[in-house]
Amino acid sequence: MTRNGFLACALVALLALLGPALAEDWPTRPITLVVPFAAGGGVDVSARIQAQGMSERLGQPIVVDNMGGAAGMTGAEHVAKSDPDGYTMLIGNSGTQAFSQSLRKQPLYNSTTDFTPVGLATESPRILIARKDLPVSNLQQFIAYVKAYQAKMQFGSAGVGSGTHLPCVLLNTAMGVTVTHVPYRGEGPAQQDLIAGRLDYMCSTIQTGAALAKQSEVKGIAVMSPRRVKIIPDLPTTGEQGLPGVEASVWNAFFLPKGTPAAIVTKLNQAMSGTLDDPAVAKRLEDLGLEIVPPEQRSPDYLAKFQAAEVARWAKVVHDAGITPN
Repeated sequence: MTRNGFLACALVALLALLGPALAEDWPTRPITLVVPFAAGGGVDVSARIQAQGMSERLGQPIVVDNMGGAAGMTGAEHVAKSDPDGYTMLIGNSGTQAFSQSLRKQPLYNSTTDFTPVGLATESPRILIARKDLPVSNLQQFIAYVKAYQAKMQFGSAGVGSGTHLPCVLLNTAMGVTVTHVPYRGEGPAQQDLIAGRLDYMCSTIQTGAALAKQSEVKGIAVMSPRRVKIIPDLPTTGEQGLPGVEASVWNAFFLPKGTPAAIVTKLNQAMSGTLDDPAVAKRLEDLGLEIVPPEQRSPDYLAKFQAAEVARWAKVVHDAGITPN
């Protein structure tokens, strides 16, 4: 073994020995929470709500640092390369931690090996909405219609590889149809064309899609979730309507750099879970259209397995659809 290799092994061993002692006093100074998207967006707002509750439980401020770029990968990469001392963490999502691994030829990081999972926090299911004059009223009628007229139909999204694109790719594959995709520069413009009848359907964020369905500006067809959501409780899920497994949510979870001591991970996970159990916090998050995951799905071990499965699941969707990585 080389001298540098010996020193590296010695450092790892030392950190393993000191980890519990260091974690016992952690945190002793402010913690940085990297939000890998611009300020004011849905992830940012929910992150700030949770950061406040976690800060109160940890006894130290949690400072939000918006670090956008590369569809969230810039901020995530920053955390992956940070010191594993518990003072820099990431609120990652299905885009930064799952989609990115198959949509990029050379991802900026390996999302399953370059981070230490803390816990899954919330999910934001996609909702299948259609133009209001589409002659269908449920998912089975929608499937029959699309199969009959797929050559003339179009679905929209916020862009190739976005959280409103891949869910519809998954849906189309399950239906066995080929429909023209129209990518937009954002979800808003796509929704406006859907309202105007220039698009046939899209897999929208639950927050805006449910609001448009309630206002009868579009037709709500199905929630792409294993269970109904509080923001639109009368709309059945894809599974309830005959397409089990066709589920898509943009999930949010917390991560630390690889090698963070387990005791710190445990403390942070407890602060996260306690925050989510706070009724006031839960209501604020649910008002944003977020679904809080149940306690049994919040552990670091659960997140590690869940994320690995998500990476594999969406890689198959991308591959089967013939989407070329950038």
